[in-house]
Amino acid sequence: MDPVAGKHIVVAAVALVRDGHVLTVRKRGTERFMLVGGKLEPGESARDAALRETFEEVGLRIESATLLGEFHSEAANEPGHSLHSTVFWVESDAEPVASAEIAEVRWTPLREHPDDLAPMLEHHVLPVIRERVGAG
Repeated sequence: MDPVAGKHIVVAAVALVRDGHVLTVRKRGTERFMLVGGKLEPGESARDAALRETFEEVGLRIESATLLGEFHSEAANEPGHSLHSTVFWVESDAEPVASAEIAEVRWTPLREHPDDLAPMLEHHVLPVIRERVGAG
């Protein structure tokens, strides 16, 4: 039997890539950096949740988002839980500012990044972003 059955978290996130870096955030009380995003509200689409969370967490109003992919991994901050993340590619020249539960905002390099990333980002999303931007 799956040890994480019933402990499944569904989230939506955004990958804002600029100059070989992706925007990452660290929530208060946690150590790992992850993409901007969060849980869906009842009746909310993944895209709408991703755009709402982007505004709530880093103050960026994003008008358009392209699906990057759907990813599964273990949750970074909730032991024993699995994570299903729908990730959208977004573009913005605006400067993000930590808001809500975000303690720190960081532009994380796509290559040779620090070892403090959430498993979903490090093992699943970053390889797809690197492939997309040709930073293989």
